[in-house]
Amino acid sequence: MLDLNGKAAFVTGGASGIGLALGRALAEAGCRVMLADIEEAPLHDALRGIEGAGSDIRGVVCDVADPASVEAAAKKTIAAFGKVHILCNNAGVAAGSGIDEISLDSWRWVIDVNLLGVVHGVRAFLPHMRAHGEGGHIVNTASMAGLLSDGGMGFSPYSASKYALVAISEGLRAELQPHGIGVTVVCPGFVRTRIAEAGRNRPARYGAHAASPRTAAVADLVRTGMDPKAVADRVLAAIRDDELYLFTHPQYREAVETRFAGILAAFDQIEGKPR
Repeated sequence: MLDLNGKAAFVTGGASGIGLALGRALAEAGCRVMLADIEEAPLHDALRGIEGAGSDIRGVVCDVADPASVEAAAKKTIAAFGKVHILCNNAGVAAGSGIDEISLDSWRWVIDVNLLGVVHGVRAFLPHMRAHGEGGHIVNTASMAGLLSDGGMGFSPYSASKYALVAISEGLRAELQPHGIGVTVVCPGFVRTRIAEAGRNRPARYGAHAASPRTAAVADLVRTGMDPKAVADRVLAAIRDDELYLFTHPQYREAVETRFAGILAAFDQIEGKPR
């Protein structure tokens, strides 16, 4: 069981939603926390909002899609805290429309943030975590969309990035166990975050953000979603207990079972057939 007290944590997407809730929960558990976010003003507001939750909470502007930005944030965090034990790759965005209408820029934006953003975080912090030899934990925020398709809602880039994140987390888990570094992949359903407003911080290099009626539909589901604090509390428990998979919405179990039943049925069909 990992003792969080006195550890240092780096949390991306830390200005709102799950990231901010994680930052507060980690601070209240005795961690020193660096919140990272691409939006400077909301990051400063977030830091003011959780002032007093812990003894050492700081912030750094960071674009997780830019490896140089993540490297710079990692150096600032290590300089501030000496050692970092907990890495929370939480930043995420979504873009959607009909599958034949999603622009290549939108695909690149979502994959760069949701998938490569995690790769950049691991590359920046893992060598340091291995070197200090005190163990630690990596938390990757995926989604139920990493186990189930979006059901035709038109958010294929998001689902693709989250499926990949589940696979990466499973691989990291096996690779890092000998080093005393745990891995948790968080797969929540709808949570009250600003994911439906992700276009607000889309960098110009990815082109203009095009609003979609599908995004409005997702926004309605997000507004009635789970409290981010409840997700953060589960994440802390998963870190302490070294859990790989973290689910928050049990109502999706039947859909996951149906998906895997279909996969197993396809294997059953090849049994006894010539190859």
